[in-house]
Amino acid sequence: MNDRHTPVIGASSKLHRFRGGLRLRHHKRLSCGRPVERPPLPETLVIPLQQHLGRPAEARAQVGDRILKGQALGDIDCNGGVNVHASTSGTVVAVETRPMGHASGRAGLCVVLQPDGEDRWCELQPLPGWRDMSPGQLAEAICAAGIVGLGGAVFPTHRKAVLGHRKGIETLILNGAECEPYISCDEMLMREQPDKIIAGAMILSHATGASRIIIAIEDQMGAVHQALKGAIEAAGAQTIELVRVPAIYPEGGERQLIQVLTGHEVPSGGLPSDLGLLVQNVGTAAAVAQAILEGRPLVERYVTVTGNGIHEPRNLLALIGTPVSHLIHQCGGYQAGAGRLVVGGPMMGFALRSDIEPVVKATNCVLVLSEQDVVAPQPEMPCIRCGECARVCPAGLLPQQLQWQVRTGQWDDATRFGLRECIECGCCDYVCPSHIPLAQWFRHGKGQLRAQAREKATADKARLRHEARETRLERQKREKRERLAAKKRALRERSAAPEPATTPEPPRSEPGV
Repeated sequence: MNDRHTPVIGASSKLHRFRGGLRLRHHKRLSCGRPVERPPLPETLVIPLQQHLGRPAEARAQVGDRILKGQALGDIDCNGGVNVHASTSGTVVAVETRPMGHASGRAGLCVVLQPDGEDRWCELQPLPGWRDMSPGQLAEAICAAGIVGLGGAVFPTHRKAVLGHRKGIETLILNGAECEPYISCDEMLMREQPDKIIAGAMILSHATGASRIIIAIEDQMGAVHQALKGAIEAAGAQTIELVRVPAIYPEGGERQLIQVLTGHEVPSGGLPSDLGLLVQNVGTAAAVAQAILEGRPLVERYVTVTGNGIHEPRNLLALIGTPVSHLIHQCGGYQAGAGRLVVGGPMMGFALRSDIEPVVKATNCVLVLSEQDVVAPQPEMPCIRCGECARVCPAGLLPQQLQWQVRTGQWDDATRFGLRECIECGCCDYVCPSHIPLAQWFRHGKGQLRAQAREKATADKARLRHEARETRLERQKREKRERLAAKKRALRERSAAPEPATTPEPPRSEPGV
């Protein structure tokens, strides 16, 4: 076990604070007043083959194929990503490039499925004996089920589990601190399916080797606390600790939550596993339980559909690939004053170009803002060095300095001042009196760093190829020289050797003599 690992607090111990942050109005009551429902099947499902961090899956389905629910549409080795599955039964009508609900607005290869209305599952293979399986076997099953982090990062869950087990983590933290305004999908999941979350926590604990489990929820989630407490008692999992943390944005961030629970910061450039910790979203835990105990891959998720620009805000259990327009229709449609469509929350979400784009594994919220909610863009003014952005930055950065370095292309200085540590929470934007789009600049800067890293990797690869070619050519020249020299030596030795003496033949006698 790594002796650098820091023990986490118990449920009754003192909580800590992270730097900065904001207390925001949550607006969660809009969508929490009704039970979660499953909308009817849409006419068409558009299922992208890349819904995870890593390479896209390779298409297995072809146009005209009859597909069953849960059947793999695309697969990939577990080192590169996770599988993608059909959300219902039907016919593949296209495999083509379409918008895929990504923040960048880019398109990708998608499988277009026309439902047959029967919603028939393929043959499922639950694993009731998971306690007897090795962590590696569980990780393979999680990968095959297409499970990624449902908190938004969509990092393949099995890779996180494998890394945690390799590093010998001690504590698994389930993140139920849903701190961004309007989003309530995790809260409703914890209310309605607490038993799956507890089961998933136990499975992930076995897969990672963690000896302790902590579930962190916000202190205002009274109904969630009661539901999870009852599920813990029913499962006899008394070792699971339920911790209530204050509702301060962005406390749901992985690093911020760790600091609140432990009082320690994840080192710069490091991972939670360096502290003996591993963090998973509560939705991810429920998906793991469903995959292992029922054999069902990840084909649906809770989605909050909310905002003042929609008639009936609520949470829905939506199939992956469902058009956003279908969810909007199930919630009564747009209000007359609808002003902007956003995927995610108001702080870290992104505006959607069209509601025909699909729900993907990363889609936790569809937010329809009214015209009154949308603040008109203000002219950007010079920074007055008020320091408000630094005061609220949860990563402890100097946003005003970073912004100048990014703006002027001082990449070495920006890296040294922690550009990669920015979590793009938008707190600095929220408080900036000069209306500088700081988070936008930081996203641009990190994109430039990634581009530079790709260019360097390409250049290094080309250099290595060139060096290998030069080495090969030099070896071939040396071998040719050596062969020529060997031939010359052989010729010299042959010419210098004395000719062998010849014995004269005796005279022949003539016949008849």
